[in-house]
Amino acid sequence: MNINIIAVGGIKEIFYENACKEYLKRLSRFGKMSVIEVDEVQGKNSVQDIQREGMGILKKINKGDYVVALCIEGAQQSSEQFAEFMQQTALNGYGSITFIIGGSDGLSNEVKNSVSKKISFSKMTFPHQLMRVILLEQIYRGFKILSGESYHK
Repeated sequence: MNINIIAVGGIKEIFYENACKEYLKRLSRFGKMSVIEVDEVQGKNSVQDIQREGMGILKKINKGDYVVALCIEGAQQSSEQFAEFMQQTALNGYGSITFIIGGSDGLSNEVKNSVSKKISFSKMTFPHQLMRVILLEQIYRGFKILSGESYHK
C-alpha cells in the first residue's frame, strides 16, 4: 500500500519535523510513504487563499488514488475502524491512498467535493502541522493493528 499525504504548508517547528521523520521511518516497512507540500497562501482574502491552495492540492492528486480529506465535516472513527478502512481500500483494488491536510483556514469546497471520503479526527481544531504528526501516527497505528502487533494497546 502506498500512502501519500498532501499538506498545505511546511513544517516550521523542529519537534514536529522530528516526529514526522520518526513516523515516516517506522512506516517504511509497511509501504511507500510520500509527503507532498503545497504552498500556503497567506493573503488578505481567506476565501481566495483557500481556493488557491485548493488548486495547488488538486494538481498534486494522482489519478486512481483513493483520496481522503481531513476536515471537520468528515466522519469520526476509532483507530480500529481507521485500520479497517485502510485494509478495505487495499482490498478494493486501490494501490494508493492520498490524505489531504488543509492549511490554517481549511480546505476549499472544490477539494472537499473531489474526494472519495472525508474523515474528522476530532471536533477540535488542530494546527495543520500537528495534524500531520497525528495522521502519520494513526496510519502507523493502523498498520500495527492490521499486522496484529501490540503497539495500539
